[in-house]
Amino acid sequence: MGDMLTGVALGLAAGLVPGPLFVLVIQQTLRHGAREGVKVAAVPMLTDLPIIVLAMVGWSCFGSIEVILGGTSLLGAVFLLYLAYESLTLDASRYWSTSSAPRSVQKSVIANLLNPHPYLFWLTVGAPVVWKAWLAGPIQVTGLFVGFYSCLVGSKVLIAILVGQGKRVLHSRFYRATVKVLGLVLAVFAARLFQISFDYLGFWS
Repeated sequence: MGDMLTGVALGLAAGLVPGPLFVLVIQQTLRHGAREGVKVAAVPMLTDLPIIVLAMVGWSCFGSIEVILGGTSLLGAVFLLYLAYESLTLDASRYWSTSSAPRSVQKSVIANLLNPHPYLFWLTVGAPVVWKAWLAGPIQVTGLFVGFYSCLVGSKVLIAILVGQGKRVLHSRFYRATVKVLGLVLAVFAARLFQISFDYLGFWS
């Protein structure tokens, strides 16, 4: 249950924080309807697999080296703080744009593969969490992925549906408050990763 909740928290945060894929969800929805926005929302389930495999291979090779563990955890903490800052300083209106093109899946696949965020997330934040769940057992790692992707994709699908009803959703108090709360959640995860990093690097000794 703990691993699934971790996946839920990270998935919601990643799903609602503005970024390239977030922009595409809004653009395609406004230009072509909610169905196209939903297609964009589902793209991480296509593009993340090679990134996850790369991250886990790296961790299987170097996971026993405490300096590597500490260093990657430190990078992950910094990256989460960056995402938390983006959430807490959100100005949603500047992410809205009417410039868009058809071929939602193709366009969003390219955008996501060229987006550094998934690589940074899985190589720093995601890999330690997945590795820990993997060592605990298949049920735990399955719960982590189910929680993560159901919320990552589900949150963007919800945005597509809401935006399909009008761009005023982007200015709603509820949306801004939700993103800011998730920013605080990211900051808590960052603090935890800092602690893990300091433990591995022996800062407390």
